[in-house]
Amino acid sequence: MSLPLEGIKVLDISQAIAGPLAGQMLGDLGAEVIKVEKPTGDETRAMLPPEWNGESMIYLSNNRNKRSISIDLKTEQGIKIIHSLIEDCDVFIENFRTGTADRLGIGYEELSYINPSLVYLSISGFGRTGPEKNRGGYDIILQAYGGLMGVTGEPGRAPVKVGTSIVDITTGISGVVGILSALYSRKETGKGQYVDCSLLDSQVMMLNYLIPTYFGTGKSPTMQGSSHPSLFPYQAFPTKDQYIVLGIANDGLWEKSCQALGWEDLLVYKYSTNQLRIEHKEELIEIITDRLSERTCEEVCSKLDAVGVPCSPINSIEQVVNTEQFKYREMAKEILHPRIENLKTPSFPIKFSEDTTTVRRHPPLLGEHTDEVLLELGHTQEEIRALREKKVVK
Repeated sequence: MSLPLEGIKVLDISQAIAGPLAGQMLGDLGAEVIKVEKPTGDETRAMLPPEWNGESMIYLSNNRNKRSISIDLKTEQGIKIIHSLIEDCDVFIENFRTGTADRLGIGYEELSYINPSLVYLSISGFGRTGPEKNRGGYDIILQAYGGLMGVTGEPGRAPVKVGTSIVDITTGISGVVGILSALYSRKETGKGQYVDCSLLDSQVMMLNYLIPTYFGTGKSPTMQGSSHPSLFPYQAFPTKDQYIVLGIANDGLWEKSCQALGWEDLLVYKYSTNQLRIEHKEELIEIITDRLSERTCEEVCSKLDAVGVPCSPINSIEQVVNTEQFKYREMAKEILHPRIENLKTPSFPIKFSEDTTTVRRHPPLLGEHTDEVLLELGHTQEEIRALREKKVVK
């Protein structure tokens, strides 16, 4: 089986999560990725805890299948190295603040002049155009600005962020879509292009039906807790021993669930359609909560699973990684690492029938491949020593 992006060369100069994740996904698909880091390293290397033998979990999760070269981009010789690498690259990834790459001499205009076929992914907080283009932004800032925190949490209580860096992660995936689209276009045109991908655009896309809901009704969607504005029961409920989520998305599933759980008394006109259940939502929440509290999560799930009603316990991370489905699908890959025994990170999320993905390299140590990459560019060992003495590379 082949690797879909075998032969594609990527220079990933980004840090944090969105850009590095995009580079990692390209690497998983077979691309050759070189990660360029400043002498102090990607900022996520210092994001501890959580850590594993002194290595940042955030860094480890977004940087496999890469080689690392450490370059001081504030030096003229450092920029010359980037220019040399770009000559033979297909993709460039950066996430500087707007204008920084241009000032350094590694903006799109400069690099596309060197290599007209280059696909240049530029990731930012708010986009490279518009009145907010100069603002920086981390995941939590865009969860707030972009409205996600405004609809996340229990009604009447403080807003909460999503439990993972969902905006960063979605932006990384959006970036990969942009890169692959530009590479496909290049097959026809022979030319690369600039791909502008922002955390804000990616986060707004995630709001999905909430955006047209506002435009169509004039009312801003609000916090719903775990519930859904259009479906019921479609939320979390406590059982005797654990929280459970019910996903009863239509009237047929409602009827099946009531029959399976012995709730035939609820099969009345008052609750017979989803719209009616929404109208009587508060009283039904009280009834269902009271009844489920007398049963274990396993009992409820087994009865509903038997009749095809979607439901699930709300698992901890420990519980989900120990499920048979997680293990069967190999959702975490073990990586050989020089400092960490049995390192595991999430696998590439797509399975192919004809192609494959691989974990070929551990998340690199800072500057682990500096000499190797410079030798490939034609530098001698003496020249590399001189660059290191001048602190151009590490």
